[in-house]
Amino acid sequence: MGLESHRCLGAARMLPGGPKAPSALKMALPRLHDAHAWLAQPRGWPCWGRQGGHFEGSVAAMLRAAGRLRGRGGTGVLPGQCRGEGSLAGGSPDAPGLLAMVETFYRRAASLALQSAAGRPGGLPWLRGLLETIRRCSYVLEVAFPLRRDGGTWEVVQGWRAQHSQHRLPCKGGVRFSSSIGVDEVKALAALMTYKCAVVDVPFGGAMAGVRIDPRKYSEHELEKITRHFTIEMAKKGFIGPGIDVLAPDVSTGEREMSWIADTYTYTLGYRDINALACVTGKSISQGGAHGRHSATGRGVLHGIENYINNAHYMDCIGMSPGLPGKTFVLQGFGKVGLHTMKYLHQFGARCICVGETDGAIYNPGGINPKELEDYERGHGTIVGFPKAEPYEGSILEVPCDILIPAAIEKQLTRENAPRVQAKIIVEAANGPTTPAAHDIFLQRNILVIPDVYVNAGGVTVSFFEWLKNLNHVSYGRLSFKYEWESSRYLLQSVQHSLERCFGKARGEIPILPSPELQARVSGASERDIVYAGLAYTMEQSAKQIMNTAARYNLGLDQRTAAYLCALEKVLTVYDEAGFTY
Repeated sequence: MGLESHRCLGAARMLPGGPKAPSALKMALPRLHDAHAWLAQPRGWPCWGRQGGHFEGSVAAMLRAAGRLRGRGGTGVLPGQCRGEGSLAGGSPDAPGLLAMVETFYRRAASLALQSAAGRPGGLPWLRGLLETIRRCSYVLEVAFPLRRDGGTWEVVQGWRAQHSQHRLPCKGGVRFSSSIGVDEVKALAALMTYKCAVVDVPFGGAMAGVRIDPRKYSEHELEKITRHFTIEMAKKGFIGPGIDVLAPDVSTGEREMSWIADTYTYTLGYRDINALACVTGKSISQGGAHGRHSATGRGVLHGIENYINNAHYMDCIGMSPGLPGKTFVLQGFGKVGLHTMKYLHQFGARCICVGETDGAIYNPGGINPKELEDYERGHGTIVGFPKAEPYEGSILEVPCDILIPAAIEKQLTRENAPRVQAKIIVEAANGPTTPAAHDIFLQRNILVIPDVYVNAGGVTVSFFEWLKNLNHVSYGRLSFKYEWESSRYLLQSVQHSLERCFGKARGEIPILPSPELQARVSGASERDIVYAGLAYTMEQSAKQIMNTAARYNLGLDQRTAAYLCALEKVLTVYDEAGFTY
């Protein structure tokens, strides 16, 4: 194949209305040729730009291109990829697909990793190969099964489970019910889960599942049949199990669906496994769930915001005073994550001035009470018409505020609306709400973006705690609550007796009483308290690692690239120290 006709691996698919798509064999042949060509040239890249009539293929040229990325969000290239945001998974440079977005952010971090390894003898070929290994999705299971509806009609349900990385086992990721889900989105979300677990030091590989249905159009009985059938299909192919692949809730799934999955696996293929309930997290408490899991993602968002907004250095960079009390925030999405995020921020002194949902938005500059809004939404099925706020007709993403929290779906902040965003901090409670072009604009405008791979990792962190609880077969604190309470009581008695021996009892006994805070901690501690303490510690340590990485690479406000670099370094360490089985 000549240079003029050279194609990039993973090129964008044919768009509707274009020329007739070639057969699978014709599409595969040039990709196989490209893979062979890449393996045959250790110093080159498969997709190049022209320089003076010839292709620039030296390592030095590669690093010069990578060097332009530092703090700028450029477009460095990894093996098997073309330049440009939309070259990997559908979409276009102005509207990239989610997989293209994730791989663009990954490419930027990987280019910096390559640059840092340039001085190591033999480091580049070794690192380049591992970076390509990390980028690729390891396995994708696609299933299609029949469903008999309650009315007697039949239809075919399609679903996917992607295991992006098995550098750690088990894999871990959610199950999403959506009429728009597809294999590329499933692969993208699985990749995000790999990086997210690495950022917060949760020892899982990344995975994701999607079932292409609109759950609002199915009865509870039909949803149960779909969930159980999908579970069986995954189990038959080894895509579920406490030590293989652990599922969790995502969009349009929750405790009910996770309990169905746990029950189905436990009483079918997992009936001999004492740890079978650990095949899924986010279950109801009666099925082995952990207290605090339901609100974990929202609480993780709170801790993520706290760790940055209380950092004087980052607040100086964006011209904002440290501290959460008195700050205003706008919330896009009033689902499970949005609701709990709003509750926790309100509890810690912030003020929500605008909430948006698919059917409308409400605005009150004086603040919106989350409990009152929750009660109204439960009674009316919508936030529209909430009596203590007025309707808002414009884009809520452009409302002036201190903190903007997209907590709905991906690709909400784009090249078009990013220049009009008036927040100082953007907190990505949703997965992939910011396109690469919007990310670059925010950096130029000195807006701090707290990335999704860190700030919404509270869910997977507490899922890890639930998984451990299921493996240990005992709830947190059950073996230690009584002992710790008695130890605290004996400690106070010892202090009292020591004072009495020193000062005497002329005026009676010297009472040593626990403070209300100590009393609550030693006698009112619960599994939820322990889980929340572990979550807060995890988010705090992860934030420190990201900030240190940003300082080490001189990334400034680019916390996303710093988070991706944190993840890459940890995954690379696993591969470097453990190697490969064969």
